[in-house]
Amino acid sequence: MTLDAVLDAVALILVLIGAVLCLTATIGLLRWRDVPTRLHAATKPQVLGVLVVVIAVALSARAWPVVAFGIPIVLIQFATAPLAAHMVGRAAYRNRTTDEEGLYIDELQHRTEQPGSTGAETRPES
Repeated sequence: MTLDAVLDAVALILVLIGAVLCLTATIGLLRWRDVPTRLHAATKPQVLGVLVVVIAVALSARAWPVVAFGIPIVLIQFATAPLAAHMVGRAAYRNRTTDEEGLYIDELQHRTEQPGSTGAETRPES
């Protein structure tokens, strides 16, 4: 086997692994019911899946411009996925759509239940 054939086989395996990771993220979003577990499913395997696919494309193309184009894609995924999950989680907490009985520690409770508390963390009465 030549080096090109080996690199193509590795790229194919990486694309399959990335697709499976993205599929598990989708299944997790559909299967799990509460917001924190859905956020975990939406960010962790999806970002890793995109990283693996970008590596596979760079291996398959064997060109530095492709690698240079893939680096910002991975960096943007690493930056935006956790931030978006954090904002969705905060919005779900404020809207009382989280499973509060399932929380072991409520780190935002002290901010929302102080007398006279107003601002971004106030929650509507249930």
